[in-house]
Order: sequence, then structure tokens, then C-alpha cells
Amino acid sequence: MDQFEIVGGRKIKGTVKISGSKNAALPCLFATLLTDEPCQLDHVPQLDDIDIAIKLLVVLGKQVTRDRDQVVITHGTNLTGKAPYELVRRMRASVLVMGPLLARMGRARVSLPGGCAIGARPINYHLEGFKRMGVKIEIEEGYVKAGCDSLKGAVISLPYPSVGATENLMMAAALAKGETVIQKAAREPEIVDLGRMLMGMGVPIEGLGSSRIKITGVSTLSGVNHRVIPDRIETGTFLIAAAVTKGDLTLKGVDLSHLDDVVQVLRKSGLSIKEVEGGVRARWVKKLKPIDVATAVYPGFPTDMQAQWIALMSVIPGRCRVRETVFENRFLHVQELFRFGADIHLDGRDAIIHGGTHLSGCSVMASDLRAGAALVLAGLAAKGKSTILRVYHLDRGYEQMEVKLRKCGAQIRRTNPVK
Repeated sequence: MDQFEIVGGRKIKGTVKISGSKNAALPCLFATLLTDEPCQLDHVPQLDDIDIAIKLLVVLGKQVTRDRDQVVITHGTNLTGKAPYELVRRMRASVLVMGPLLARMGRARVSLPGGCAIGARPINYHLEGFKRMGVKIEIEEGYVKAGCDSLKGAVISLPYPSVGATENLMMAAALAKGETVIQKAAREPEIVDLGRMLMGMGVPIEGLGSSRIKITGVSTLSGVNHRVIPDRIETGTFLIAAAVTKGDLTLKGVDLSHLDDVVQVLRKSGLSIKEVEGGVRARWVKKLKPIDVATAVYPGFPTDMQAQWIALMSVIPGRCRVRETVFENRFLHVQELFRFGADIHLDGRDAIIHGGTHLSGCSVMASDLRAGAALVLAGLAAKGKSTILRVYHLDRGYEQMEVKLRKCGAQIRRTNPVK
């Protein structure tokens, strides 16, 4: 397996081009199952999860061509209704094919999903929503078997504003008979991006960005040209990279409105963040101070930024508390931060950080995507050499992370000791 070798303690300075959002691109790719007409997606990041999604589209009957960040999806063979275990196990978002398949075919057989080990993320919200639309659900041999005569619009109140459930139900509702209202819907920018694409395909949608979304089903959808939004979590990670290294980074192609809570607490901590032509400049100008945060559903502080925030707080003198309210098992990175010398105490859903200790380079292992990002940040701040193992987690969500950092002066390289 590949690993990162980092020699830390260097201020990073330069310009980073932010990639398209993985979490927006994935549902948009699967939404192309709703039509036989050609669809073009631009600003699609080159990531392992995107590769898996493309392979899944091909297995399901689509023809896909790719040129850098542009993906064109056209009609191939007749759609199949089965998403196999060997692909779905590698990426949790694969379950999002269920909504489009039910809408187009009235049936779907999708393996129960895999993904990062960051706590229980059951798909029962998806399934209960589909049942409200007239779908019969069975679980057999590790697969969800779903079918209906025709999807019917319904009022669906989610118990929790699940991003995946909201996306799946939106896609199913696009071809359902009548109106579908999703209450307690997720409000993330990725939801809005999917909605913009569906509207471009001819679906009337009201309430995007709110907790109540109304979709009016249509009989057929057209093709679409759609540009994926920038990745807000990559943006936040590089903002923290500037802070943790006392650096100066200009991030191009960002949308700070998607990351308000993170920007606010970084500014409160003391990091200079100013909008410039085509992007934003993040600059360390004074000693930073620790800030308490608690993760929450959007527009709150993202759980996908919690690990990176803890890495930053570990090097800032003072005490602070980070509370994780979204996932119950998302402090796995703390055990690895201990190896750097970080002073962190776990108390249930809280991490209490006594910052200001000098981190020392060491070998650590990424347990999931965002944990891996936190370890890279710690390695950049630490004195001496660090080795980050299992960087395949990072390859799922960060496009050429080490290349972007190296162009800004970081001493980081990818190696493979087996080769």
C-alpha cells in the first residue's frame, strides 16, 4: 500500500486549485441513470470513489467516457437492476443507485453498502421513504431487494436530515407520479447541487436549501450539462493547513458560503481569511487561540472537519473541547494523534484538547478519509519525519493531496515500500 512520508515544521505558501466536490459528484453521476439522453458533468474530481461510481454505472448499463475532470454518460445497453457487492462494498454512496433504478425500472437489487468505519450509518431512512412511495422491500443474501408497480409521490418526514436519504428520495421522486414532499430534508450544498442538476433535466423542485423540498414527478427526463460545485471539505482542510503550518495559502475556485461555520471559527481563532480575485487567501498573522466546536448537520460545523480541527487545536496553546454529535465512533484518529505527542482526553462524545505541545514525527495509520487528513496536518506541523500509512483512504476524497501540498513547499512524498 502507498504511504506518505512527511518532513514537518515547514511553513507552506502558494496557490491551491480546489477540486470538484466528491460528495456532490457521486449523486450527480448516479442521477444520469434517470435518462437515456447524454449527460455531461464538468469539474468532477479524479478520485478512487469516482472511479468506483463510473464502474458501477457501466455495470448498470451506461457508457461512460472521461477526459480529465469532464465525464460524459450516454446510453449503453439496457439498464440492469443489480448493484453488485464487489463494487458497493467499497463505497457507501453506491446505495444512491437505488432511487434512480426504482424510478426507471420499478425494481432494484443493491448490496448493503460499505465505506469508512466511522459509526453506524443505517440505510433504513432510505428504505422507509421508499416504502412511503409504494415500494416493497426485502433483505436477502446481503442485498436489498426493492420493487413496485410504479412509484407514487408521497409526504415523507425523515427522522433525521440524512444527506443520502434526501438524495435517494429526490432522485426517485423525479419520475414518480404526483408530488413528493421531503420534510426534515438535509440542507447541504451537495443537496442543492443535485437539485440544480435535476431541474436542468426537467424536474420541478421547490425548497432547495431548506428543510422542506417538494418534487413534482415527470414522465421523462432530458440530458443535461452540469458543473459540480467545489469541494468544501477540501477547502476547509487546506484552510487548516495554512493555520497549522503558520503558512499563507491562496485557494482558487472556492465558495466560502458553503463553509460559513468553519470560516467563522478559524477567523475567531485568529487566522486571516480574505476573499481575493478568483478565490480566498488564508494567512497566519498572529498566534492562534483555541476554540470550542460541536459538530452538527448543515449549516453547522461539519463532522467531516472535526478530525482536522482537533489536529489544529493540538498545536495551539490552551484548552478546548470538541463535541461530536453526528457519528458515535469518529474519534479513531485521536489514538494516532497521541503518537505525535498530542494531549487529548476523550470523554464520551467529547474530546478535550490541551494544546501547545510540540508534535514529533512518527508513523501513524489512517482509519478513514478525514482521519487521514488530520494525520497529514499533524505531520506537516510536527518536527521530524512522519509516515502516514493507508493513504488509500485519502485517495477516496482528496485529489492529488500530496502534489498540491508539495507545490506549496511542503516536504511530502508518496512511497510504496513493497514496490
